[in-house]
Amino acid sequence: MAEPGVLLIHGLGGTQYDLGSMHKRLKNAGFVTHSLTLPGHGSTPEDLVRVHAEDWLDAVRLKYQEVVAQHEVLHVMGMCMGALLAVETVKRERHAKGRLIALAPPVYIDGWATPWYREARSLLYHVPGVPARMKVAEEDPYGIKNEQLRAIVKAKFERGENFHYGWVPLACVREVDRLRAMVMRNLSKIECPTLVVHAREDELTSLRSANFLVERIGGGGRAGRARMVVLEDSYHMVCVDNDREIVARNVLEFFGATAEGSLGMASADAGMSLAQMRILLDGVQTDLGAGDFASVFTRGIPDFAWFQPGTNRTSGLFRGAKGLARLQGWIAGLRFEAFGVPSFNAGMGVVPASLRLDTRAASPGVLALTMRAGRLLEVRWFPDDVEVENGHFGGEPVPDGPSPAEKAFEAAAAASKRLRKAPDDATLLALYSLYKQGSVGNVSGTRPGMMDVIGRAKFDAWAARKGTTREQSMAAYVEIVESLLAKDA
Repeated sequence: MAEPGVLLIHGLGGTQYDLGSMHKRLKNAGFVTHSLTLPGHGSTPEDLVRVHAEDWLDAVRLKYQEVVAQHEVLHVMGMCMGALLAVETVKRERHAKGRLIALAPPVYIDGWATPWYREARSLLYHVPGVPARMKVAEEDPYGIKNEQLRAIVKAKFERGENFHYGWVPLACVREVDRLRAMVMRNLSKIECPTLVVHAREDELTSLRSANFLVERIGGGGRAGRARMVVLEDSYHMVCVDNDREIVARNVLEFFGATAEGSLGMASADAGMSLAQMRILLDGVQTDLGAGDFASVFTRGIPDFAWFQPGTNRTSGLFRGAKGLARLQGWIAGLRFEAFGVPSFNAGMGVVPASLRLDTRAASPGVLALTMRAGRLLEVRWFPDDVEVENGHFGGEPVPDGPSPAEKAFEAAAAASKRLRKAPDDATLLALYSLYKQGSVGNVSGTRPGMMDVIGRAKFDAWAARKGTTREQSMAAYVEIVESLLAKDA
């Protein structure tokens, strides 16, 4: 892909939400984001008892090897334990196609909220049965300095919401300690530019961790390869706490993007000439004139959004592949016409147009397109009289959240990682191809060469699903996983 990619790795007991809005900010800035659910996560804390540090590393490295060939530039970023996994993966893979960001890496467990007897845990590791049975619970302040947000998180834990594990087994902490020891070794082998972001008041791990990484990465006389950003108004969860905007701006700057672009806002420097903006707008007008909304989405960033106003069944923000799937539920037969003279300013193009509702009625208005670096960030439709469209389409806006089918799909994906017996190769290929078709859509990229037997088989299996709808793919995936779980039981 021409777009740069970012591999994001979540922390212990967490999910991709550990990184706050970074997925969306990166997508809006023109990056393709990749993530994974680490072994033992996405289900219950008990599943962590038998997971080892090598299992986490293998999962991350497998995901890295899957996506690194897809991009000319691939950055790697992790939060907390995910930062340790990012560092170790970059080290072992000799990563040189992009940059590394470690957010709050716990190289040392020595923050101000850790008890004085923390080092005694190593003695308990050797007591039979204790590591599996002993629970290490999440406690106030939950890594968050912002009092309002902390109260929300505390309430979520009390309600038992499954957004983050409320505890982890001591056996899991032992594996984190093993991972920390791995990370501390041979840091001078890391070749890529590195940014470490750390809060001065981190309750889990002190600035000693950040200093350790910065001093040792890029050793052997290559000074300046790693640098540090110190946050003054956050605890451990830096992507969601008071300094989250500072974190986002430094991440985007380090990756060579702008914070404005990541918000879907017009930038004074859109990275495009006036002629390039006109060409992009002309292409969009051609697509909309033919009613080809899918082609409009292909001209956008992966997180491109279409905004439809009003208070009817078509109203809302339709973002990315999932947004397009929702959009296609009602746009059949619709097209735009009567385009006027466009105007351009600071990465934005505005053009008068009419939405043809049926053979007798049209809704005039204005289309506003936000552009950057040759791609669309978003398109917003502003009708002159929104009540005309409310009356034509009718109904109520559909909530912009996961559908029941999407929830079942993600639950099945998490459940598949708990299978005690690995499926046969044919079933694994079926699961892989259905998951990719259900989450991404039709296959893209170049077919791997003859020497990459596994990659070629996976590509072919996915390509065979071309044209299958997301709903069909998700349903078939869920059916296979449920069958495997039944046999496994």
